[in-house]
Amino acid sequence: PIAMFESGAILLYLADKVGRFIPRDARARLDCIQWLFWQMGNLGPLAGQNHHFVHYAPEKIPYAIDRYVNETGRLYAVLNKRLADREFITGEYTIADIASYTWVLPERQSQNIDEFPHLKRWKEAIKARPATQAAYAKAKEINPGARGIQTDAEKKILFGQTKDVVR
Repeated sequence: PIAMFESGAILLYLADKVGRFIPRDARARLDCIQWLFWQMGNLGPLAGQNHHFVHYAPEKIPYAIDRYVNETGRLYAVLNKRLADREFITGEYTIADIASYTWVLPERQSQNIDEFPHLKRWKEAIKARPATQAAYAKAKEINPGARGIQTDAEKKILFGQTKDVVR
């Protein structure tokens, strides 16, 4: 077995291992990896900050909320533009789509999906995939009471980590 961390590395490893969801052609493969890294370095972190400041921060900081809501909108626009002439991010369904899909949550990110018609179509297409439906059904089965971070203990685990805790 290989122990791994970081979702992008895991997706890349699994795609290579099973020979699916990543192109074999060098140019198309690099395009896929580039968009996977775009999600890892842009959409995920900035949408994550959006979630933090909008939903979890102990105090509402207007500058932070505005910054990350606007950055999320900008990234939605980048993805919407990319999807204007293709069904999926790199043309075919790949790990770039798998990684990005779960971070496009307009109702939680103060975004109007109707402003991004190509992104909306893409989101609906992935949601309709049998494997996506099966994965979300399995998640509900495993954790039927999932409700997001609620308790002080949960917040302490998620937000109380400092360098002293890691040492």
